[in-house]
Amino acid sequence: MMTGNIGGAGLRGQSAGETKLCTVGQSGSGLTYCGYDVADLAENSTFEEVAYLLFNGELPTQSQLDSYKVELFALRDIPGSLKSVLKLIPADAHPMDVMRTGCSFLGNLEPEQDFSHQRHAANRLLATFPAIMCYWYRYSHQGVEIDCQTDEPSLGGHFLKLLNGKTASEQHQRVMDVSLILYAEHEFNASTFVARVCASTLSDMFSCITGAIGTLRGPLHGGANEATMDMISKFTSPEDAKTKMARMLERKEKIMGFGHAVYRTSDPRNVVIKAWSKKLAEENGDTSLYDISVACEEFMWASKKLFCNADFFHASTYNYLGIPTKLFTPIFVCSRLTGWATHVMEQRDNNRIIRPSADYTGKNPRIVTEISERVEMQL
Repeated sequence: MMTGNIGGAGLRGQSAGETKLCTVGQSGSGLTYCGYDVADLAENSTFEEVAYLLFNGELPTQSQLDSYKVELFALRDIPGSLKSVLKLIPADAHPMDVMRTGCSFLGNLEPEQDFSHQRHAANRLLATFPAIMCYWYRYSHQGVEIDCQTDEPSLGGHFLKLLNGKTASEQHQRVMDVSLILYAEHEFNASTFVARVCASTLSDMFSCITGAIGTLRGPLHGGANEATMDMISKFTSPEDAKTKMARMLERKEKIMGFGHAVYRTSDPRNVVIKAWSKKLAEENGDTSLYDISVACEEFMWASKKLFCNADFFHASTYNYLGIPTKLFTPIFVCSRLTGWATHVMEQRDNNRIIRPSADYTGKNPRIVTEISERVEMQL
């Protein structure tokens, strides 16, 4: 039972339920999906395998994986009416609003009839999110109406081809795959908890995911990788980065991409994506962005004992992949959909409506006075 005034702490440290899906920050660090360490999954599996793991509780055999990829491949295209809606959204719209609208509208076109269709709904969203993002972006920014089907076998490769119009290198596809794995699930974070609250009312899958997207849109949850990219792109060298970050701290400016609500000593996802950022920098022949990022990491640890979270080195990684900064957080949606949808299913399996109480801090009991006797207050 949660008691006392915990609102000011944002419910940190409070258990709000049970899950078989994920552990976060046990003993100060660590992240597992269904018992598998995230670094192990990033090294030895693909995103489709991880999606299958989350949806089914076990990693697939080769035949199960092949069948699952065939299923996702067939679900990639988006309806013509959804394309028409995406074409109406202006280029200066927030990309997360595009993802939210795409998810909601698809739910109108292909509603989840009952809970027996929940896996199909989840797979449909997983397969279509790359096309929803890229169709809007390339039409609104480049005037191009793309074919939402590609021949790429992986969702990561599919996304990169939709975005750039050509097949990405094997290394770039692998980096994209790893990134999707790292972002796939993270226990009861804000957006996942919203999805579970919505699910607890027995709402449909599309409503649950739409709510999660809207929650991730907030800058205190999603968008740190975008903010990081905006910051490091302004630094000219590692030395310049440290100098300007010191000034930012003096002005008490918030520096995104550091620290975490749960992890205490490090974010296990950062080690993985930082290594890939270095590989891409070396491949690119210009390591300046990576070097600046490392300098930022060193400075923040030395001055504030704050470590990089998963978002920080994702900024340089995505930049090396040629991904526009404004699409960084929508990629998060393409990945975290797996975690959101699985939490919706888990909530439905053992449901009780989530309805916490609150500590009242308002006026003492009063009685209504005649309107002529009321004193006008300053609002």
